[in-house]
Amino acid sequence: MSIAFTFPGQGSQSVGMGKALADAFPEARAVFEEVDDALGASLSKIMWEGTAEELTLTANAQPALMSVSIAAMRALEARGLDLKSSVAYVAGHSLGEYSALAAAGSIGLADTARLLRTRGQAMQEAVPVGVGAMAALLGLDFEAAVEIAAEAADGDEVCEAANDNAPGQVVVSGHKAAVERAVELAKAKGAKRALMLPVSAPFHCSLMKPAADVMAGALGKTEILEPVVPLVANVLAAPITDPAEIGNRLVEQVTGRVRWRESVAWMAENGVTTIVEIGSGKALTGMAKRIEKSLEAIAVGGAEDIDALIERIGKE
Repeated sequence: MSIAFTFPGQGSQSVGMGKALADAFPEARAVFEEVDDALGASLSKIMWEGTAEELTLTANAQPALMSVSIAAMRALEARGLDLKSSVAYVAGHSLGEYSALAAAGSIGLADTARLLRTRGQAMQEAVPVGVGAMAALLGLDFEAAVEIAAEAADGDEVCEAANDNAPGQVVVSGHKAAVERAVELAKAKGAKRALMLPVSAPFHCSLMKPAADVMAGALGKTEILEPVVPLVANVLAAPITDPAEIGNRLVEQVTGRVRWRESVAWMAENGVTTIVEIGSGKALTGMAKRIEKSLEAIAVGGAEDIDALIERIGKE
């Protein structure tokens, strides 16, 4: 069994996430406390006692999802997991790439929390609310979705393929009117479904350039170390370990496409047999099975999942 750890992105958040981990494992609780200290605010209170609307705000959701993933990692490590000897690769979906790097010792926890707060705010501020949008095109292959996005773009209006998530699941991003045109075009061209997504900004397209500039500055001031296992980068769908390249690819990722389908396929082609999703939700677990049916996919997000995974790894 060759394992890759994957880390979820925005959309996997839910009120109460991580509370059971914090209650069961002191190492997990310490993660939430460190993130609160790093941000100078009680993010954990928003996560456990706040509203879904407050948690879904990009500047909250991004560090919150990372903190749950790292809390699960710390609980695993406290039970004997050694990432370097147990895992071949790490990868994360969009903001999950930061969680992957924190898990692999490339960026410190406090720095990661601050970077994601900055990233969330910068992405939200890059485009005025209501100007941008995203939509999921389901049941079309990637090439067809790219053609639809290009056809929907008009003049100065942007529409680009933002997330290549799984076979038949592509997300487009850009100006609202152009994205709406893409939805209608997709329906006319045989999509099973095409729907606007409830997001606050058009992520992973060229409209995010102001946010990329902000992240270039923030990452330039952040210590990035070589990860203990390679990161399969979103924008490359290939592994990297060089700290300077990691910083550059994180900047590129703000406007670049999340090549998740290709990333998981690359890992499967290079010996990975088991994908373990670390953190909130099971979105990546479902995608993994759709991308490569031979993969075993496991979600580890609750307290009960920790010992089960440790036992499983120990038997191999």
